[in-house]
Amino acid sequence: MGSDREVATMVSNPDSTTEATESALQVAVIGEALVDIVESANGRVEYAGGSPMNVAFGLGRLGDRVSLLTSLGGDERGRTIAAHVADAGVQLVVGSQSAPRTSTATATLDQTGAATYDFQIDWSLPEDARLPDADVIHTGSIAAFLPPGADVVVRLLGEHRSGSIITFDPNVRASLLPDHAQAFAQFEQIARLSHVLKMSDEDAAWLYPGASLDEVLDHILDLGPAVAAITRGGEGALLATAVHRYTAPGVAVEVADTIGAGDSFMSALIHSVIELLEKGLTAAELASGDALPDVELERIGDFCVQCAAITVSRKGANPPWASEVQ
Repeated sequence: MGSDREVATMVSNPDSTTEATESALQVAVIGEALVDIVESANGRVEYAGGSPMNVAFGLGRLGDRVSLLTSLGGDERGRTIAAHVADAGVQLVVGSQSAPRTSTATATLDQTGAATYDFQIDWSLPEDARLPDADVIHTGSIAAFLPPGADVVVRLLGEHRSGSIITFDPNVRASLLPDHAQAFAQFEQIARLSHVLKMSDEDAAWLYPGASLDEVLDHILDLGPAVAAITRGGEGALLATAVHRYTAPGVAVEVADTIGAGDSFMSALIHSVIELLEKGLTAAELASGDALPDVELERIGDFCVQCAAITVSRKGANPPWASEVQ
């Protein structure tokens, strides 16, 4: 699930199921998949959810080849999630369906559509878990912080960093985290392994209280990522490299709810990285921090905002297909 307050802009909202041409490059996503139980004045509805799962699903809809290493039960909810990701072409990594039960998160929506969450999470992975070869590896949210699975995530990132682009979205869920100091140390450890890092302004405020968004971006870039992004709800997003900085504007949209908006932004950001790799950008060039011209950073920021806006304009974590975005 995405941040409770994410990027919005004015876009069309067709109900498209058109598949995009699949990329030749591979993305591997590591992280939780769960069932979102949404409670509102209109009743109770269940959706497949979990931030990393939403990112994988969004990437599949944008036409990328995606595998997902997660932890599902063999219950009805686990089978529902497996069918859901398969609908977008996402492949589950072997061992992803061996948990005793499928985790849940109950989202209660207020009158504005903003969500608060109650989690029933068991995040674990086999100690010998392996990833398929991938050009980009993404993780984030609960999976990056909650033991014992988080320890396996860090091991996998370390093993693959030299050959893959690492992307990270902390998507902080404070009620599930240990004390601030421990969570902060875990965040910075993974940030140092990452090439691309996205967070919300709420994440930034929790991790770096009192710091301005520009100060947070500067610090993140100093840790090692080549690209850093901070989403700012309806005000848009900030994107930064060592030499360029761009404020992607947001335009008001009629919000159905905010579930999955940040995950949609993250999918679009990873998709943009895949496009750059397909055009010949190397991982070493991206890691250098000065390979993206300002016009390219602007294009990426506007695209990510557009994808997030489509998601907030309809209920649930329902990211766009490639045919829905310009």
